[in-house]
Amino acid sequence: MRHGMRTAAVLGVVAGLVGTAAHLRAGSATASLASSASISNNCTISTAALAFGAYDPVVANAASNLDGTGTVTIACTKGAATTIALDLGSNASGSTRRLTDGSSNYLTYEIYQDSGRTTVWGTGADVETPAAAPSKAARAFTAYGRVTSNQDSPAGSYADTVTATVNF
Repeated sequence: MRHGMRTAAVLGVVAGLVGTAAHLRAGSATASLASSASISNNCTISTAALAFGAYDPVVANAASNLDGTGTVTIACTKGAATTIALDLGSNASGSTRRLTDGSSNYLTYEIYQDSGRTTVWGTGADVETPAAAPSKAARAFTAYGRVTSNQDSPAGSYADTVTATVNF
């Protein structure tokens, strides 16, 4: 019986301590922790060269244009409304884009938004206006180039640099 009394006494002491601890923590309070973030529209832009290849003013391109393609790639914040502009390049004469051999020789060319090469791609009303970004994934747009036929320029390597700009 002593064993049972001791057990009961110990249980009584433990219950008293638990009751006291519970009594000491009888109140509580809460508060809300506000969390926030903001997202601003942002875009990146990159290009892949518009490569025409060899222009033959005597035979192949005497009566036929030389076409080529390049790529303008943008990645923007989801939902961002954008326009993509291409300037006239480093060697333009007025509104005419020109490739140069580095001296005073030029080949005229143009860049278009469509494969039929009817809509010029420029900086004013003729910018590319894609739909709002469906996600942050990169989207590629083809730049359709054309060197017009029947140009009388000497042999050499011709180049130009066009600046692509994404507005958002």
